[in-house]
Amino acid sequence: MAGGTKSFLADAGYGEQELDANSALMELDKGLRSGKLGEQCEAVVRFPRLFQKYPFPILINSAFLKLADVFRVGNNFLRLCVLKVTQQSEKHLEKILNVDEFVKRVFSVIHSNDPVARAITLRMLGSMASIIPERKNAHHSIRQSLDSHDNVERRHMVCFSVSQKPMQRANALAVCPFHVTGLATPVDLKLKLIPILQHMHHDASLASSSRQLLQQLVTSYPSTKMVIVTLHTFTLLAASSLVDIPKQVQLLLQYLKNDPRKAVKRLAIQDLKLLANKTPHTWSRENIQALCESALHTPYDSLKLGMLSVLSTLSGTIAIKQYFSSVPGTATTTARSFDLVKLAQECCYHNNRGIAAHGVRILTNITVSCQEKDLLPLEQDAVFGLESLLILCSQDDSPGAQATLKITLTCMVKLVKCRPHLSQSVVESLLTQLHSAQDAARILMCHCLAAIAMQLPVLADGMLGDLMELYKVIGHSATDKKQELLVSLATVIFVSSQTALSSEIKTVIKQQLENASNGWTAYRIARQASRMGNHDMARELYQSLLTQVASEHFYFWLNSLKEFSHAEQCLTGLQEDNYSSALSCIAEALKSYHKGIASLTAASTPLNPLSFQCGFVKLRIDLLQAFSQLICTCNSLKTSPPPAIATTIAMTSGNDLQRCGRISNQARMKLSMEEFRNLATRYGDLYQSSFDADSATLRNVELQQQSCLLISHAIEALILDPESASFQEYSSNGTAHIESEYERRMMSVFNHVLEEVESLNRKYAPVSYLASKHTACLCSAVIALLKVPLSFQRYFFQKLQSTSIKLALSPSPRNPAEPIAVQNNQQLALKVEGVVQHGSKPGLFRKIQSVCLNVSSVLQSKSGQDYKIPLDSMTNEMEQRVEPHNDYFSTQFLLNFVILGTHNITVESSVIDSNGIVWKTGPKTTIFVKSLEDPYSQQVRLQQQQGQPPSQQQQQRTAYSRF
Repeated sequence: MAGGTKSFLADAGYGEQELDANSALMELDKGLRSGKLGEQCEAVVRFPRLFQKYPFPILINSAFLKLADVFRVGNNFLRLCVLKVTQQSEKHLEKILNVDEFVKRVFSVIHSNDPVARAITLRMLGSMASIIPERKNAHHSIRQSLDSHDNVERRHMVCFSVSQKPMQRANALAVCPFHVTGLATPVDLKLKLIPILQHMHHDASLASSSRQLLQQLVTSYPSTKMVIVTLHTFTLLAASSLVDIPKQVQLLLQYLKNDPRKAVKRLAIQDLKLLANKTPHTWSRENIQALCESALHTPYDSLKLGMLSVLSTLSGTIAIKQYFSSVPGTATTTARSFDLVKLAQECCYHNNRGIAAHGVRILTNITVSCQEKDLLPLEQDAVFGLESLLILCSQDDSPGAQATLKITLTCMVKLVKCRPHLSQSVVESLLTQLHSAQDAARILMCHCLAAIAMQLPVLADGMLGDLMELYKVIGHSATDKKQELLVSLATVIFVSSQTALSSEIKTVIKQQLENASNGWTAYRIARQASRMGNHDMARELYQSLLTQVASEHFYFWLNSLKEFSHAEQCLTGLQEDNYSSALSCIAEALKSYHKGIASLTAASTPLNPLSFQCGFVKLRIDLLQAFSQLICTCNSLKTSPPPAIATTIAMTSGNDLQRCGRISNQARMKLSMEEFRNLATRYGDLYQSSFDADSATLRNVELQQQSCLLISHAIEALILDPESASFQEYSSNGTAHIESEYERRMMSVFNHVLEEVESLNRKYAPVSYLASKHTACLCSAVIALLKVPLSFQRYFFQKLQSTSIKLALSPSPRNPAEPIAVQNNQQLALKVEGVVQHGSKPGLFRKIQSVCLNVSSVLQSKSGQDYKIPLDSMTNEMEQRVEPHNDYFSTQFLLNFVILGTHNITVESSVIDSNGIVWKTGPKTTIFVKSLEDPYSQQVRLQQQQGQPPSQQQQQRTAYSRF
C-alpha cells in the first residue's frame, strides 16, 4: 500500500510547481546553462518527465536539440546522462523535426580522441537507430570501431550493432560476412557479432544467405559456446522469416538427440519451446514423435522436464489434433496406444512435481481436444493424476509447489468445463483437501472452486456446511494469507448459495470479520457479495464500513454502494401475480437509488469522475421507472378495456390499433416501447464508451440492453403489431458461452419470456384476451427480470486497464473563447496531434489498432447578408483513421468557411481495437473560427453599394483571380 501511494504521489508530481510547456523547458534550459555539473545533470535527468507530461513534437524537438548541444560540449558523465535520457525516451525520437541538425551535433563527438567519448557516441547512435536507419556515416563508424584497439570502444560498437534493429540489414551486410568468418577476428568478438544475423530476414535471399553463413559457422566451430550462440541465432532468424521453421525444428531435434553435451540439449529444448509457442501448426507428427522418443529414453530429469514442457505447450494447440489424426487407420487406433499418451501416463506420478504437472497437463489437453469415443480411460487417468498432485502440493507452501498447484487447478477447471460429468468428483476432492491444506494452497483452491461453480451449478446447499466449518476454524490471525483466505472462502460461499444467504451464514461471516479482519478485507467481501447478487449481506457490510474511512469521498462512495444494495434488496420481495406490491417495491428501490446517485456524484472527483458508475446507475434508474410505467399502463388497460364497438371503429377508421381502445389512442404503449428501445440504445452507448472494461462487465451491460429489447419486442408482438412480429432475431444463440450464474439466470428468463410471448401470439387474437392474458404476460416478464439480482461487475469497483487520448489542435487560440480568424476565400489547415496514454497494465483486455478522428463544423452566427445558404456550405464533415506509432499520431484536415460568421469546430476521437470494433472513448475538443470577408471582395461590395463601377485595374484583377 505504501509503494502504491509513493508511485501515485510521484506520478502526480507533488512537490513540483505546475508550469506550462514553454516555462518548464526554460527552467530546464537554465539548469543546462549552469556552470555547476550537479545542476546540469539534474536538468538532464528531468527531461523524461517533461516528455511524459508534454509529448508533442514542438517541445520534444527543442528539448532534444538542447540535449544534443550538451552531448557535444559536455564531459563524458553528461554524455552518459544524455544517453540514458535518450534510451528512456526512445519512443519520442520520431517526433524530432530537425533530425539532420540533431544527428550532426551528436555525431561530431565520434571524431574525438577520447575512446570513451567515441564509445558513448556509438551507444547514442544505437539509441537513435529508429530515425537514422540509412546513415552511411554511422555504418562507417562501425567499421572503424571494429578495427579499434580499445576494448571499451569495441564492446560499445557491438552493443550498438546488436541494438540497432532498423539498421540491421546494412550493418550485417557491411560487418558480418567479413568479420564473422575472418580468421583475424577473435572468437569472443565473433560470439558477440553473430546475434546480428537474427535480423537478416528482410527478403528470402538474404535469409537464405544468413542461414548458409550460420550453417558454415556451426560446422566450422563445434565448441559449446559457438554452437549455442549460432543455434539460437538460427532459431530467431527462422522464427522471423517463417519459411525455414520446419527445417529448424528438425535441426534442433537432431542436436537434441545426437549431441552429448547437456548445455546444447538445454539450448535446443529452449528454442523448441520458442517455436512451439510461435508456430505450433508447423510441427509435423514426426517431429512430435521424435520429441516423445527422446523424452522416453533420456535418463536426466532436467532434460525430461524441458521436453515435457514443449510437449505440454503443443498439446494445447492444433498440433495435438494433427498428431492423432494424421495416422492411417485412426478410426481403429485408440488414443492410449500413442507414445505421447504413454509418456504422459508414465510422468503423471513422477517424483518430480514439475514433470508430473506437465504429464497431467498433456493428458488434460488430449482429453479436451480429441473427440474420440473411447476417452473414458484417459479421463480417469487425468482425474487420478490431478487428485494425486492436489494432495501432494496442497501440503507444501513452497513457491515450486504453489506453481505446480496452479497448473493442476487450471487443468481441473479446463477439464470440468469440457467434461461436465467429471465436475462432482473434482469438487469433492477439492472440498476434502481444503481442511488439511496450507493457507496459500487454500486460497488457490477456493479460486478454483469459484471458477468451477461460476460455469456449472455444482456446489449444492449440502456443501455449504463444510465451507462454513472451515470458515469458523480459519483462526484469529490477521496475516495477509488469512485475510486473502477470508475473501476467497466468502466468494465460494456466495457463489454456492443460489438463493439469499441464511441468517446463520451471515452471522458466521460477520463474526469472523469482526474477530480477524481489517476494513479492506470487509470491503472486498462486500464487493464480492455485490458481484454475486447477495445484496443483503453487502448492504450490512457497507453500513459497518461507513465510519471507518478518513475521506469524505470514500464515505460517499460507501454510502452510495449501501443505497444501491438496499435498492436491489427491495426487489427481492417481488411476487409473480401481485402487481400492486411490485409497484411499491420498485418505488422503494427507486427511492434508494436516487439517494445513492446523489452520494455517488458527491464521491466523484476531477481525477476520478466515476463516469461509468454514474452512467450505469442512471440507466438502472430509468429502466426501473420504465418498468413501473409499463405495469401501470397494463393495470390501466385492465381497468379500462376497449368498448364493444372497438372492432367496428377499427374497421371503419382503417387503424387496427383502435381495437385496443382508449389507451392505444393515447399511445402509451407505443411510447413505452420507444422508451425501452431508447434505453437499449443508451446501454449500447455505455458499452461503446467502456474501452477499458473487462469482458464480464461488458457482458453485464449487454444483458441489460437485451432485456430492454426483449420488453420492447414483447409490447410490439402482443399489443401493437402482432401480425408482423418476428421471433427469429430474438431467439437464443445457445448457452455455450455462459460464464456466470447471473448470465445463466438472465438467459433462462429471456428464453421463458420469448416462449410465452410466442405462444400467446400464436394462440390468441390480440383483442379477445388483451385485458388479461397479454397484459399479464408483460407484467410477468417485468417481474421475472427484476427478480434476478443485479450483478455489479469488476469495472464498477476496479479499473485494471486505463487508456486515454490527449489531443492538441493547431492553430489554436491563446484564449479558448477567442476565435481563429480565417478569410472566406481560403482553407484552414487544421492539424490534429494526439498521444495515447496508458496506465500500469496497457493492453490487458484490448489494444488500440487505430484512432478515428471526426471533424465537424457548424455555423453558429452569421455576419454577412441574410440570404439563403446551401446546407453543404454551412457545415464540414470529415473523418480520418490514423494508426498510432509509439503512442503518437497526427493528421491534417482542410476546412472551407465560405459563409461569413463564427463557426464551431468539433474534433472527436474514437478508437478501433485489434478486432475492428469501434469504441467511443473521446475526448471531444472544440475551437471557434471566424470567417472574414477578403479585402478585395469587401472593397468591391462597398463600391457597388456606393454606386461606383469597379476600375479597369480591378476588373483585370478579377479576371486574373479566376486562374
